[in-house]
Amino acid sequence: MTSREQALALDAHDPLAPLREHFTLPPGVIYLDGNSLGACPKATPARVARAVEQEWGQGLIASWNSAGWIHQPRKLGDRLAPWIGAQPGEVLVADSTSINLYKVLHAALQMQPAQRRVVVSERSNFPTDLYIAQSLVQAQGGELVLADAPEDIPALLDGRCAVLMLTHVNYRSGRMHDMVELTRLAHEAGALALWDLCHSAGGVPVDLRGADADFAIGCGYKYLNGGPGAPAFVWMHPRHAGRARQPLTGWLGHAAPFAFTTDYRPAEGIQQFQCGTPAVLAMTALDASLDVFDVAQQLGGMAALRAKSLALTEAFIAQLDARVPQARVATPRDAALRGSQVSFSLPAEIDGYAVMQALIARGVIGDFRAGEPALLRFGFTPLYTRHMDVVEAVDVLVDILATESWRRPEFMQRHAVT
Repeated sequence: MTSREQALALDAHDPLAPLREHFTLPPGVIYLDGNSLGACPKATPARVARAVEQEWGQGLIASWNSAGWIHQPRKLGDRLAPWIGAQPGEVLVADSTSINLYKVLHAALQMQPAQRRVVVSERSNFPTDLYIAQSLVQAQGGELVLADAPEDIPALLDGRCAVLMLTHVNYRSGRMHDMVELTRLAHEAGALALWDLCHSAGGVPVDLRGADADFAIGCGYKYLNGGPGAPAFVWMHPRHAGRARQPLTGWLGHAAPFAFTTDYRPAEGIQQFQCGTPAVLAMTALDASLDVFDVAQQLGGMAALRAKSLALTEAFIAQLDARVPQARVATPRDAALRGSQVSFSLPAEIDGYAVMQALIARGVIGDFRAGEPALLRFGFTPLYTRHMDVVEAVDVLVDILATESWRRPEFMQRHAVT
């Protein structure tokens, strides 16, 4: 278990410590919810203000050219590419995760022969992924088959399977799939592999090319710190260029959008996955956040971020084991299977939602995920989380449980967002 003295020493010698200075973090707050919404980089407000006041306010429509607005989706894709194991020109930043998933899953299904209409996923996948898949298979006469446990997935990869659709790091448990092995098994069965990187990009190592994946999507507002509702991204392996056809054939996915022709002709490669006009201000915020990753690259890159992430999550699990015996850790203890979060449940007689509200009221911000079991979930963003945050967060948790302050009526009131 990491003691207070050990935590202070680790923070004092942390080579990534300078990265914390790039973020706005309210005093008195321990922010452990970066896997839902990353903290705001200090440079973001000024960068967005410049886009509003100068590029929009003074440049007006000319800024589509002079400020490069029209190229933002590809420019940001190129900046993101190294962090997910892709090459320049392969990633596009656009739309939302759900919309991008619809595009690539539809494209993947259309690439497969008629006898393959099954999408395989897992029951604990993030609901929006399952909802999108349900609508597509219903429209195309297919079927969504769900594994109850990760070890059940290989048996479902048969001659009917068209697409294996998985989230790399499970949003509830923080369990990380073996992307290389599962992609290999999917390909052996004749299926395509589609990966959701929402809880991976910027938080854990990802190598899409190395895994030989087919498609990937993800969001920009979690570990990438692009802000609430930040644009998502989409990736397609170059081998599918010319074969994949996405269904939302908007004008900026056209090969020549400003020719204004009547008939649609898809652009080459990933560009066809752009649909409508880029959300310039949101993309500007994401661009500012990626500057922090440039600094992180100079301090050891993803290898250093991953090492710190594992140290933080291991310390948190050790603290729970030693000081919160009633906690049942749902996140894998095996580092190779763990993302950058820790989730745990509490006995049924303790209202986990109320405990989380009590934690938030004391300045320890995580989130609650309903289900069986209900989970308290904490994300450890190595860009700005300290080892002392781990110790102090558990200090507060121990006190809340000991005093039963979570029973106060205000902590029982359910909010719209949990």
